[in-house]
Amino acid sequence: MGNPYVRFAGNFPAGPRPPEWPVIIQGGMGVAVSNWRLARAVSLAGHLGVVSGTAIDTVLVRRLQDGDVGGHVRRALAACPWPALAAQVLARYFRPDGRAPGQPYARLTLWTMESSAFRQALAMVGGFVEVWLAKVGHSGRVGINLLTKVTLPTLPVLYGALRAGVDVVLMGAGIPRDIPGALDCLAEHQVAAQHCDVVSHDAADASPWVRFDPQRYEAVDFPPLVRPAFFPIIAAHSLATLMARKASGSVQGFVVEGPTAGGHNAPPRGTKRFDEQGQPVYGDRDVVDLDTVAALGYPYWLAGGVGSPAGLRSAQALGAVGIQVGTLFAHCEESGLAPSLKHQVRTAALAEAGVMRVYTDPLASPTGFPFKVVDVADTLSDQRVYGARERICELGYLREAYRDERGRVRFRCASEPVRDYMAKGGRQEDTVDRKCLCSGLLAAAGMPQTQANGKVEPAILTSGDDFEGVRALWLARAGPYSARDAIDYLTQALAIPGAEGVSVRGASHLLATNPVQEQA
Repeated sequence: MGNPYVRFAGNFPAGPRPPEWPVIIQGGMGVAVSNWRLARAVSLAGHLGVVSGTAIDTVLVRRLQDGDVGGHVRRALAACPWPALAAQVLARYFRPDGRAPGQPYARLTLWTMESSAFRQALAMVGGFVEVWLAKVGHSGRVGINLLTKVTLPTLPVLYGALRAGVDVVLMGAGIPRDIPGALDCLAEHQVAAQHCDVVSHDAADASPWVRFDPQRYEAVDFPPLVRPAFFPIIAAHSLATLMARKASGSVQGFVVEGPTAGGHNAPPRGTKRFDEQGQPVYGDRDVVDLDTVAALGYPYWLAGGVGSPAGLRSAQALGAVGIQVGTLFAHCEESGLAPSLKHQVRTAALAEAGVMRVYTDPLASPTGFPFKVVDVADTLSDQRVYGARERICELGYLREAYRDERGRVRFRCASEPVRDYMAKGGRQEDTVDRKCLCSGLLAAAGMPQTQANGKVEPAILTSGDDFEGVRALWLARAGPYSARDAIDYLTQALAIPGAEGVSVRGASHLLATNPVQEQA
C-alpha cells in the first residue's frame, strides 16, 4: 500500500498538526488487551498503535505482583520521571517470585473524590509505564484510549502518558468535552480539571470538578510537553459538532464508531426496541451523517465492522482517512488476551460450522450502555457461571457518582451486592443481569483475582460482531497470527483466499437508509 500515513488537506485547528495521519488505528481495547506489546507492534509497522489506559493502575500493580516476567515494568520504572514514587511502587508491590498459588492480588483502594496523592500517583505512573514501553526505541506514533465514564483516574493517567510522549489521546463511552482543555493544561504542567457526572434528583445540582495538579509530585521547571492530538470516539454527527465547536480546547480528528464495534456501544436513540434475542435495535436516528462530519474539516476514521480490506476501501470511499480496528488485533499474538482464552476462542471458531456468537447485551454493563459479549464457555456469558459468582465490587472503575442525603458525592455500582446498591439509593431492577466488567475484563487479560472464598474471578470477553477476518487469518496461518499479519491483511500485502468476500458492516451502517443491527 506504500506509505501507511496519508496527507489530509483539511482544517487544522490550534494544536498539534502532523503532516500525515495513520490509515489504520489499532483499537484501544481494555482492560490490558491493547497492551504495550500490541501497540508497539502496530506502531513499528507504521500505523497508530494504541494502549488501553483503563484500570492501568491495577494492571501495573498486578504485573508487579506476578513477578514482572521479563523485567519490562521495572525497566520502565527505571526511566520514570518520579524516581521516589517508582521506588515506593516497587517496594510495595513487586514480588520477585510472583504470587503463591491461590494467593490473591493485593487490592487497591477504590477511587473517590478524596483519593490520596499516592492513589493518584499509581495511575500517573501506570500511564507512563504503558506508553513508555510502547514507544521506547523507535519513532512510531502511539496513542492511549480511555473511557469518558471512568472519570476519576483519567487526568493522572493522561499526565503520565504525556510525560512518556504519547502522540494521540482517544476517548469514547461518553462526551469528553473537558479533555481537550485538560490536555492543554497538562502539557503546561498546570492544574487540569474535568466534570464528574453525578446522579441527582435536583436538576440544578452542578457536577463537581475533579482536579489534578502535576506539581503535587514535583517542582516543574522544565519546558512544556508536546500536547498530543485528541480524537473523540463518536456515534453521532451531533456529538462531532459539539466537540468541534464547544469543547474546552481543540480536537484534531474523530473516530466514528458504529454499533457493530466491540465493548460499550452508544444506546439507540428514541424509543427502545429489541430484536427476538433481546438485543437493542438501531434505526434511522442512529445513522451518522458523514457529510456533516466531513464539513467540520477534520480527519476522521470509521470503526465497527470495517476490519477488512473491503472495509478499508469502503471507509476511504466515504471520505475517511482510514479505519480503527479492534477485533482483528484482539486475537493476534501480541494482544493481552489470556493465551488460554485465545486458544479456546480459536478452537471454537475454527470448529466445523463454528460461528462465534457475539451478543449486544443491554444489561451486562453497570453503566447502562449496551455491551458486546462473546458467548464463550466458562465465562460470564454462561448464566451458570454468572449465577455462581458472588457479587463483589473491589475495583469500582464503572461505579456511578451520586449524592447521599447529606449532599456528599458517593459511588455505587449496579453489579455490586444488591443489598449494598439499594442501601445507596439504587433500584433493585437496575441490578438484574449486571455483570462485573472490571473483574471480568482483568480476568480475560490473564490477571483474575482470587477471592476470599477461594474462587477465581471468571472472565468476560468482548468483541465486535465481525469474526470473518479473524477466521480468515487463522486459516491462512494455520494457527496464531501476528499484528503484522493483521496489517498486511488489511492493506492486502498478505493475500488471503476469500478476503475480497469479507463483508463490510460498519461503513454500510453509518450511511444506511434504515439500518438495523446485523447479527453475528
